Amino acid sequence: MADEQFDIPGVTPFPVKAKKHRKKGIPRWIGFIGVLMLMCFVIYHMFLVYVRPGEMALKEVKIGINRGIQKTVYAPGLMFRKPFGLDQVHKFPNTLLVFETTDYPDSRSRSNRGHYRAEKAAHIQTSDGFFVDVDCSILYRIKDPYKVITTIGPGRMYEDNGIIPKAEPVLKQALGQLTTEEFYNSPLRFEKTVIARRILNEQLEDKGIHVEQVLVRYFKYSDEIQKNIEEKKLKDQLVFKNQSEAKAASEEATLKRVIQEGEANMAVKLEEGKAYIVQMNAEKDLYVRKRHAEADLLIKLAEAEKTELKNYALRTAGSDMLVGIEMAKNLKGIDVIILPSDGSTGYNPLDLRDSLNMFEVK
Repeated sequence: MADEQFDIPGVTPFPVKAKKHRKKGIPRWIGFIGVLMLMCFVIYHMFLVYVRPGEMALKEVKIGINRGIQKTVYAPGLMFRKPFGLDQVHKFPNTLLVFETTDYPDSRSRSNRGHYRAEKAAHIQTSDGFFVDVDCSILYRIKDPYKVITTIGPGRMYEDNGIIPKAEPVLKQALGQLTTEEFYNSPLRFEKTVIARRILNEQLEDKGIHVEQVLVRYFKYSDEIQKNIEEKKLKDQLVFKNQSEAKAASEEATLKRVIQEGEANMAVKLEEGKAYIVQMNAEKDLYVRKRHAEADLLIKLAEAEKTELKNYALRTAGSDMLVGIEMAKNLKGIDVIILPSDGSTGYNPLDLRDSLNMFEVK
């Protein structure tokens, strides 16, 4: 930088030296960490492969010993591979997969990471010659990835060469056994989906694919056939409705009759109960009166016997003693009695015999 001068009036100019700026470089430790991270990144992508959750992987040896697909199945996590194309990793989904036949895109399933496929609705001919478009969901999973890659191929060829070519022919074979009207019979339709699942498993099990469920979600005939079927169904339902109403009326009449019979039986039973109560009360009163009469009779008999025994006691020897004792009771409570002691009517209390004669005691 050139020297700078300042012109100030009355002041002698003098040269001013410019300041030198030092260049600051990047610390070496930061560069070392950056190089180390770059090396880790390169090593990670060259030697390691990440198997995500819901996936499984197989290793294919391109060059070296044991060339070809290896049977070891790798679970989610990191797995080692040789770089520079010596090893190749093939990934397959380990979750439930969906294949659909539908003409309604908005109703399609959305499984994790796009592991689903959808084609047009299956065009099936019924056993009576009509055609129906069936929306169907086939739920399946990859049971053995080694069989899949060796018999079908890598990537998503399990769909293109596995489940898709088999699905519609099997659905036609199983559901085509139904007539036009039997498609509305859900238990029978379910039986045919079970048959379709069994046939698919027979054809795909040896390829490492297992079908879990075959579900018919919706089916549609042509507009004209659909209208005829709906009209016929409405007529059938009207017939069923009339039959049900007739049966309901019959059952209602039966119910009323049963209610009337029950009420009559109840009234009879109530009257029988009342009559039984009257009868029991009468028997009770009769029993009470009978017992009272028996008790009164026993009392009268006892009183008569008492009187008879008393009279008998008075008639036997010693009764005069009893009379004297009873007469003597009349003197109880008398303190003084004045009686003549001489003459023909005199009374001497010390003369006991005279006292006995007076009371006529013998």
